[in-house]
Amino acid sequence: MNLERYTDKELAECLKNENCKDEAFREIYRRYSSMIIAYCRCLIYRRDIAEDIFQETFIKFYQSIDTKFEYSNIPGYLTTIAKNLFFNYQRLKKNTVEIDENKITQDINLQYDNKELLELIITSLDLIDDDYREIFILREFEGRSYSYISEKLKISVGNAKVRLLR
Repeated sequence: MNLERYTDKELAECLKNENCKDEAFREIYRRYSSMIIAYCRCLIYRRDIAEDIFQETFIKFYQSIDTKFEYSNIPGYLTTIAKNLFFNYQRLKKNTVEIDENKITQDINLQYDNKELLELIITSLDLIDDDYREIFILREFEGRSYSYISEKLKISVGNAKVRLLR
């Protein structure tokens, strides 16, 4: 069945008829696909997203065929679908944040590694003499200066450095 000579109104009638529904859709796609892809590219400059919106436009159009909608202006209806899909994309884009899954995995692994390292350090601290443990905790965990450590432990600054190094 050749539908090239049909008007849009006649194609709309064919869309409601199961015998020529698919052929009518193909003819509408042939007539208006270049116009709709150009429209989508004008809405959004990213080619991949424009193509997604373009494809989704014709999917939505095909899904709406079974409704009682009157297709008096098929290109207008297609551009309206494309425009609404674009607005939906924009709205979703504002409410979402892109997540780099590799970054999350790295962060989780880093947190796990840090926790494991901290457990090893705490276990190792139990093996160190009291004199060295206290200096290590004051300097590395509390971030205290050598002068503060020397005053607190009543030792010289040089002695505090040597004990920390040991």
